[in-house]
Amino acid sequence: MSKLIKTGIAVFLIWLTGCGSVSVQEKPTPAELKQRALQSAKIHTELAGQYYHRGQYRIAIEEAGVALQKKSDYAPAYNILGLVYMDLQEDDQAEWNFERGLGITPNDPDLHNNFGWFLCQKKPDRMEQAISHFMAAVHDPLYETPERTYANAGLCALKRNNFEQAQGFFQQALVIRPGYALAQLGMVELDFNRGEVKKAWSSIIQYLQSYSPTPGSLWLAVRIARASGDINAETNYAFQLQKRFPDSREARELRASRLNHDR
Repeated sequence: MSKLIKTGIAVFLIWLTGCGSVSVQEKPTPAELKQRALQSAKIHTELAGQYYHRGQYRIAIEEAGVALQKKSDYAPAYNILGLVYMDLQEDDQAEWNFERGLGITPNDPDLHNNFGWFLCQKKPDRMEQAISHFMAAVHDPLYETPERTYANAGLCALKRNNFEQAQGFFQQALVIRPGYALAQLGMVELDFNRGEVKKAWSSIIQYLQSYSPTPGSLWLAVRIARASGDINAETNYAFQLQKRFPDSREARELRASRLNHDR
């Protein structure tokens, strides 16, 4: 065999070896595939959360579904689906998704908070269970928003007219984050539910001067003004609620209360 042919064969073999090594390197390992699936699930869940907050529930469900196709045990996707179905009044679906998420990550504080809020709003016979979920969330030392969960627990306790427990939760939230709006509003509602209408009236006026109005604060202002006999203030707050937040649950309650009043 000539020297030229030998050299050509050697070069060809080196080229084949090089191609083979490139092919092996380009094939992802199982660990890499798993990481890619996790990253994709995270991205689609974040998108689902954004659509949920915009009220675009159908797209939120689709994005969460894609996340679960990528990683079927991705608990945050079940968390978002629970919130979406809760807003859609599909309580069985919401509960299933919250429980599924907690079955995967039993110590997830966000899931505990959201499931607790669901139970507080939808299952009045399971208030104790709701409180236990709130407490599971706040006992996580890495949980970033315990003040929110304490405030939620306070609102839940108010539903049972457990004023002492509600006050304790609101105060705990304010210790963690002084001036926290949700806890401040909870304290106003606490006074109102106790029958301290004059104090609640003064507090809600001060609150609305200090914080941006929300459906909850305006609806509470309507009820306090109504109890105080201030028709002008009641009309003003009702108008703001209907104009700013016409699709809110509180606006629906306002319209329902007017219908009942007119009958």
